[in-house]
Amino acid sequence: MARAPLLQVNEISLTFGGDPVFEDMSLVVQSGDRLALVGRNGSGKSTLMKVMAGLVEADSGDVIVGPGVSVGYMEQDPDLTGFDTLGDFAAHGLDPSEMYKVERAGEGLKFDPVRPVSTASGGERRRAALARLMASEPELMLLDEPTNHLDIEAIRWLEDELKATRAAFVIISHDRAFLRELTRATLWVDRGVVRRQDIGFGGFEAWRDQMWEEEDMQRHKLNRKIKAEARWAVEGISARRKRNQGRVRALQDLRAERASQIKRQGTAAMALEAGPKSGRKVVEAMGITKAFGDKTILRPFDITIQRGDRIALVGPNGVGKTTLLNMLIGKEQPDGGEIKQGTNLEIALFDQARAQLDGDMSLWDSLTGDPEMRVSGKADQILVLEAGKIVERGTHAKLLKLDGRYRQLYDKQYRLEVDRFINPGEDFTPEPVKPVVETVRTRTAI
Repeated sequence: MARAPLLQVNEISLTFGGDPVFEDMSLVVQSGDRLALVGRNGSGKSTLMKVMAGLVEADSGDVIVGPGVSVGYMEQDPDLTGFDTLGDFAAHGLDPSEMYKVERAGEGLKFDPVRPVSTASGGERRRAALARLMASEPELMLLDEPTNHLDIEAIRWLEDELKATRAAFVIISHDRAFLRELTRATLWVDRGVVRRQDIGFGGFEAWRDQMWEEEDMQRHKLNRKIKAEARWAVEGISARRKRNQGRVRALQDLRAERASQIKRQGTAAMALEAGPKSGRKVVEAMGITKAFGDKTILRPFDITIQRGDRIALVGPNGVGKTTLLNMLIGKEQPDGGEIKQGTNLEIALFDQARAQLDGDMSLWDSLTGDPEMRVSGKADQILVLEAGKIVERGTHAKLLKLDGRYRQLYDKQYRLEVDRFINPGEDFTPEPVKPVVETVRTRTAI
């Protein structure tokens, strides 16, 4: 008798901002599954995992958790609000008799349970969240980027624990080695559809490329068939004859099939302009020190960074890597010593907490709000101009629903194209008709 699945997702649909994220999506997680959940950034992986965890409700469909099955979820940015220490957060919801589980996880992850949440680094917060999840021992673990901000020792400990666990788990991660080591099957979120292949992440790319190649072949065959039918429509018939209407409707059905196909997203084209060339010496630190209370972060330290250097700054979480980096770029001052920066120096920082982003701004505004940045390519909005004024603006789908001026213009153009039996993009130009030369013989009377 087949065992009941741990979790089942049945035909869920979810829409954000009028755009569908999923439509009629289904998947099953069985006991013992070790799944990699993969897909492009923005494809909905984290959203799907939150739906599986019961944190986001789908517009339609069902999420069924097996009887007696506990589901544990670790999000990308754990919220520690309301907890004084990391230990308080890790032990939340556990019986006092189960504290040994937190202590064991704490030993493996090497996090300090008495560390105040307010002073904890991003990596230390992740360790506490992992300790909480592992201590709860759920039958199904949902892990969203579990290795973010973790040092090498913590990642190795997590790998060993997940290899030894009897629980099923689903992992979202950009750590390719981590996924190859742990997963036995892959869930691929692609254009609102979930595909499953019972191979680990190591075989995912070959499978993905094969699927894309098959799609391209089918799309090519369909385009060739549409072009052939369009040529026949232009050259071979009078569309008003009833006996030809069936074939005309078939041509329209083929075009509708092509329009319904969801295209693969392309790769973003980025153009980077070089900044002014700095001097040979970028940063020089001489005898710098740093301490927070009785905790020494940095003893007298010297370093010279030259143009072209590529330096990895490694160490356990909480030892002061980010603090040292902030001192070198001038965001934080050392307690002692001196830091000199080179000439013509332009500094760009990508911080782990993404503090430079305004949470109240959209991604588009964040990208285009800086006058130093320009975003080119496909526009996210359509502007309808009349008499020098913008009368309508929005996406194609929204403007069609508005049923205003844009809809009128679109319908007019569409009717023109339908009447000609050819659409833009078909790249079809009828061959010119050869002129008919008539020879007339005359007799001359003598």
